[in-house]
Amino acid sequence: MIVFQEKLKEMRKMCGLTQQNVAEKLGISQPSYIRYENGTAEPTLENLVKLADLFDVSVDFLLGREEY
Repeated sequence: MIVFQEKLKEMRKMCGLTQQNVAEKLGISQPSYIRYENGTAEPTLENLVKLADLFDVSVDFLLGREEY
């Protein structure tokens, strides 16, 4: 899931958000979100969809399957 981790970090920075901002929008703790970015945890399907909506991209894009 290295592609996912990189896309997540890239999109967060492009949107000018902190890890804490994203965690709050997902309704999870900052340490939980950090684990998504460092690859030690994977988001639930619900949170994956929330991330795609937050960054205005498709789930496929976040998973490295297509461009936006």
